Amino acid sequence: MSEGRLTLRDRQRIATGLAEGRSYAEIARRLNRPTSTISREVGRNGGPGDYRPERAHRAAARRARRGTPARSPEAEPEDREVVEVEEGAVEMAIGMGLPKMMARVLIGLWLSEDGRLTAAELSRALKVSPASISAAVSYLTHQALIRRERDPQRRRDVYVVDDDAWYRSTVISSRQTLAAAEIAKAAGETLGLETPVGRRLARGGAFLERISLDALASAERWRDLPP
Repeated sequence: MSEGRLTLRDRQRIATGLAEGRSYAEIARRLNRPTSTISREVGRNGGPGDYRPERAHRAAARRARRGTPARSPEAEPEDREVVEVEEGAVEMAIGMGLPKMMARVLIGLWLSEDGRLTAAELSRALKVSPASISAAVSYLTHQALIRRERDPQRRRDVYVVDDDAWYRSTVISSRQTLAAAEIAKAAGETLGLETPVGRRLARGGAFLERISLDALASAERWRDLPP
């Protein structure tokens, strides 16, 4: 079902489900909708922590007035399911903080058959310029969400997602946060723990240090978690 068919009442029930801590799948079953519809709806309207049904309903009405291209009625059901999964995943990645093009490239790789595509293949699949792909893969490799390999036969780079992608990204992010924690703690000590600013910085640094160390330990513990 398309997002345009969601009523305000549907969106209010989505908000209630989120407030109750229910999963997207549970909410989808309550509304008799595909899970991808719920994930896309929430992802494009602030994410689970900032979803507001009235605001989401107004945004949907604005998009409907602008008009969106209709999908081909001849599309196979399997094709529509793939499109819904892809759109929902992209919206969720955006809701988690990824810029739109980076999200599209990442999800494109995740949904590819073997998780390996060249820049040219990504450009064709997403129908965007090579420059857009170049900027996106540079960002994603820096965040360790994908990695670059050299194909010696075709003499070009291949971009890859694998089972360790989230592990590497979590470790890099946690180490960056840990470095920020150390800076904050040092600044707090320099300014003096007896001052409001010094205490604030030191306390914030201690908090970031603890959650970063916990995240690193958790990443190691669950790295080989089976599907």
